[in-house]
Amino acid sequence: MKADSRIVEAKVIVTCPARNFVTLKITTADGLHGIGDGTLNGRELAVAAYLREHVVPCLIGRDADRIEDTWQYFYRGAYWRRGPVTMAAIAAVDVALWDLKAKRAGMPLYQLLGGRCREGVTVYAHAGGHSIDDLLESVAKHVELGYKAIRVQAAVPGVPDAYGVGHGTKPYEPADGDLPREETWSTPKYLRFMPKLMDAVRTRFGFDLALLHDGHHRLTPIEAAGLGKSLEEYGLFWLEDATPAENQGAFRLIRQHTTTPLAVGEVFNSIFDCQRLIAEQLIDYIRASVTHAGGITHMRRIASFADLYGVRTGSHGATDLSPVSMGAALHLDLSIPNFGIQEHMPHAALTEEVFTHAYSYAQGMMHPGEAPGHGVEIDETAAARFPYKRSYLPVCRLEDGTLHNW
Repeated sequence: MKADSRIVEAKVIVTCPARNFVTLKITTADGLHGIGDGTLNGRELAVAAYLREHVVPCLIGRDADRIEDTWQYFYRGAYWRRGPVTMAAIAAVDVALWDLKAKRAGMPLYQLLGGRCREGVTVYAHAGGHSIDDLLESVAKHVELGYKAIRVQAAVPGVPDAYGVGHGTKPYEPADGDLPREETWSTPKYLRFMPKLMDAVRTRFGFDLALLHDGHHRLTPIEAAGLGKSLEEYGLFWLEDATPAENQGAFRLIRQHTTTPLAVGEVFNSIFDCQRLIAEQLIDYIRASVTHAGGITHMRRIASFADLYGVRTGSHGATDLSPVSMGAALHLDLSIPNFGIQEHMPHAALTEEVFTHAYSYAQGMMHPGEAPGHGVEIDETAAARFPYKRSYLPVCRLEDGTLHNW
């Protein structure tokens, strides 16, 4: 007898266990449920409202098994396409439906996606410091934890604020203001400092450790080209988000000047944001994420397109996405042929009280686990203890006061 997969309830849950998350829980007539992540850092309530007011009413009565059709319904059917709010909402629906389908099939999601292509998912950690010495100690601690790939960020001398470096001894969390905090930036000081930083890391740890660095969209294309060229001797795994990618052709200029591998895409929300970057082989890694790029359905499309051009995935996986997103990402990572690496920032203990998960970490790799679905659940009673708290990301200004890319 066929199970009744009609959707009878869709609930939006906003909770703040250490930081804000938006979760969609979809329940079907046969009593199964699936959950998806719709978190958009600093704009969480916009997605929650989009889901409650525009998406949830259209879900009731739909067949949860029709995942592709539902994706098209909310993408094409809305007329106003794309954008971070819309695509995060679609992602929440899509991941919840994949979770449901895998639970109904009684298998972990990666099996439903075609089975594993590797034994585990290689991840990279974040190391940061208020000085080069602090950074080196942070790298050493992550090496002791088994990480084989580490992103390195450090305070720039003479620059009061540094991306990727926490306040005091706290883990880095940029969304920390009831209103946006203003940071100050100097590109020339940063460009002079970066080769010194990389030289210090390579001198201490050698070249077997994969090193990554995030420019966080702060450079012009020619500045990014110069940085990539100056870091070639240090053999970076990638230089991330060196320049804003609204102009995809800008990466052609960078490519002409450096062989340092390039990664971009954590702010992308559709395949059209990276179409030229991939087709013209202007990047090496596409960093779009399950939550910000329309869910598993659309990320599979992006990954398959990238595979045609030798571009690998390197999905965003910071703590501005919930464990639901990490669980879904790991299943996708395990199942696609052109996986590159997965970002991993461990969530706070409070977050893991609310979101239980089957995924695990050991010796530089993660595995999504064997639980049916994507393996992540939300404790709604625990979630209710942590109400939403408004938290903005910072804004950035140059030393003369000009507003810059944060």
